[in-house]
Amino acid sequence: MNKRPIIGITMGDPAGNGAEISVKALCDPAVYERSRPIIIGDANCMEQAVRLVNKENEIKIHAINSVSDAIFEYGTIDVYDMKLVDMDRHLYGKVSRMCGEAAFQYVVKVIDLAMKGEIDATVTNAINKEAVNMAGHHYSGHTEIYADYTHTDKYTMMLAHEDLRVVHVSTHVSLRQACDRVKKERVLEVIRIANEGCKAIGIKEPKIGVAGLNPHCGENGMFGTEEIEEIQPAIDAAMAEGICIPEKKPTPPDSIYSKALGGWYDIVVAMYHDQGHIPLKVKGFVYNKELKKWDAVAGVNVTLGIPIIRVSVDHGTGFDLAGTGESNELSLANSIDYAIRLAINK
Repeated sequence: MNKRPIIGITMGDPAGNGAEISVKALCDPAVYERSRPIIIGDANCMEQAVRLVNKENEIKIHAINSVSDAIFEYGTIDVYDMKLVDMDRHLYGKVSRMCGEAAFQYVVKVIDLAMKGEIDATVTNAINKEAVNMAGHHYSGHTEIYADYTHTDKYTMMLAHEDLRVVHVSTHVSLRQACDRVKKERVLEVIRIANEGCKAIGIKEPKIGVAGLNPHCGENGMFGTEEIEEIQPAIDAAMAEGICIPEKKPTPPDSIYSKALGGWYDIVVAMYHDQGHIPLKVKGFVYNKELKKWDAVAGVNVTLGIPIIRVSVDHGTGFDLAGTGESNELSLANSIDYAIRLAINK
């Protein structure tokens, strides 16, 4: 068995920057030394992306219809060619039904390949939720598509940048709904998934921080009772199972991430989407005020609890930069690295 895992990488929305950053990320020979990458997308879009980033003399696109036909050699990007994009109608930076359908089918295909064991891990470039829904596929994001097509009920997303990792009790719902979803059973479920997720990347005895929902963790019920009625019982049950939660109680959301950066925890359980996303993006997204551009758009998104490996960039489709060749590939490069690590440890 070849020790380099096969990593299936979706191209993302064809109107976005996924093809461009895929070419940039695969211009690194080290990726091929550690893995066997394959793009799931449209070969014509990838060929255009090679020209956009001025790599015509270095990179060639190899269109294939089967993983077994891939070359897996640096200098050649294998593309599982879905032939879903009419280049005469293709426009960068525009929401369209055609691109939404293509992006959705790339995801469905990469899941299928992983479930069949033809690839070892999946990495996803960004999709546009409006375009996917315009195409008739009513999902709020990648995570929900993966859960549906892998027939998974218990799952969550983990965001990671360097040593800061976050999982969520709820994600793509309104803030009002998010508060209603903070229940003992779900909090305990996510703590368990976080513990197993850390072990999957090689952390033998994970230390888990659990955020409160309310300011100051509710101040003993003055600002809310979720910590008392739902979160603390979940923590007690997790600790009874041997899971390490150093503080033995919820930690105020305004200080938990500073503690995580200081090494108190290996992972943080956030109660809702923005409680977890904001600190990760403050750390991973770096904007250069003088040059008026992003120096770094880092961070990755890992779906935990599903039967296959899925890692994603932690940014959108980049419609504002799509087609310019200027998009930053760091988040995708980090995602590929994470997927390799997870595949090797599996």
